Amino acid sequence: MDINEIVASVNSREEFVSFLDAFLNDLRRNPTEWENSTLDSYLEAMKAWVEDSDGYYTDKGQTLPQAPSWRTIAEILIASKYYE
Repeated sequence: MDINEIVASVNSREEFVSFLDAFLNDLRRNPTEWENSTLDSYLEAMKAWVEDSDGYYTDKGQTLPQAPSWRTIAEILIASKYYE
């Protein structure tokens, strides 16, 4: 299953742990596909994405979650892989 498909299936702590396993494997197998492969660039991208995440949820026809779920945390992590 593609890492982006896994994000969509995260609904519990156990599924989040499985996502983290797949996410780490994705970094190890495909480091050149990661825009933000160093910890500092990744964390900067995470901060920027969270600040701008209203647009992500608006584009999906959803409202910004007030309390993050396991899926929301997974979405933040995967977005930080690419976000500039």
